[in-house]
Amino acid sequence: MTAGTRTRTTVLVAAGQLGMNGAAYVFSIVAARVLIPGDFGVVTALLSLLQMGVVTSLGLQAAAARQIAVTPTERDATVGIVLRSTSAAALAVGVAVAVVSPALTWLLHLDSIWPVLLCAATLVPLTAMGGFVGIAQGCERWGVVTAIGLANGFGRLIGGAVALTIHPSVTSAMLGVALGAWLPVLIGGAVLGVRTAGRHTRKPLIREAIVGTHTLFAFYVLSNLDALLARNQLPAHQAGLYSAGLILGKAALMAPSFIGVLLYPRLARDDTAHSRTLAVGLVAATGLAATLATALLPNLALLLAGGPQYADVASRLWLFTLAGSIWAVVQVLVLDALARRRRGVGRLTWVAVVTLPALVVLLDADLTQLVTTVAGVGLALALAILATDRRPDGG
Repeated sequence: MTAGTRTRTTVLVAAGQLGMNGAAYVFSIVAARVLIPGDFGVVTALLSLLQMGVVTSLGLQAAAARQIAVTPTERDATVGIVLRSTSAAALAVGVAVAVVSPALTWLLHLDSIWPVLLCAATLVPLTAMGGFVGIAQGCERWGVVTAIGLANGFGRLIGGAVALTIHPSVTSAMLGVALGAWLPVLIGGAVLGVRTAGRHTRKPLIREAIVGTHTLFAFYVLSNLDALLARNQLPAHQAGLYSAGLILGKAALMAPSFIGVLLYPRLARDDTAHSRTLAVGLVAATGLAATLATALLPNLALLLAGGPQYADVASRLWLFTLAGSIWAVVQVLVLDALARRRRGVGRLTWVAVVTLPALVVLLDADLTQLVTTVAGVGLALALAILATDRRPDGG
């Protein structure tokens, strides 16, 4: 790949990921302005539930991308296996969440089960999307990766915004999100097509996807746990303020995600720590710049976080950006572990999952203590992952 081609590829993937995350961010802004803080807090908790539920999709994506990248001669067989496995996984995830929806409704203190059932419906296409993205990523078809990502973000924005315009409620918002989630599947299916796996076994892919799903599930539970803790730990208005801060936190987490997407095949092929060091350095630099900008321009940050009705949290918004930036670094380290098929990172992450709510309850944390505890646990996890990996730097 020439320098010019590499630059164009980087710009394409970055634009696609930023567009996808930007559209999702705009939907959060729309919801924050249309709904009262209490209802917006519910929507934020439900979106966090979706983020946790999508880990099967991400596990399939990671497994497909890695297998295609390291064994290109078996690409066609792998693609067929991925598509078959993805269909089964999508239905299983949707049914599983629907079954536990009464418990989730109780846990989130919701008046109706419908928003959670809509989350279950949304996870069917979102899981299917992971297979398509993994195929495109492993084949390094970055235009397809970008198209599917943009369809994901704008499907949520358009579907959710239209639904909120028709009827501003939690159920309407989640119905719009559920409908919009089919757009990336339609595009992925149209571009990549559908093929059968023949007689090739799905077991290696499924085993790798299960390991990846376990690790990613631990990470997404941890990185979204604070939204659920805020819903249960803080008064409704304070939980709404926390949700506004999370808009910037999620933006800081997702903004540099294109780096992991672009470098994932390289991470899978690199026997040294060089690619990981590059990825972590780029993500950390992006997060530092975002945190400084939020601290220096709190009023502008407030506009991006929902507007004047959330003014009480303006002076603390930089803490949310910092926490999100730390999670972005942890995410790169998790992706590196999956690309290298390294064990143990999932167990470290589950320790952090147990530690975070324990600290929050022990401290009886208020809003500021909650976000600083989240940042501290994330930093400790990143350092633990780095400390347990002894690969050479690779010069």
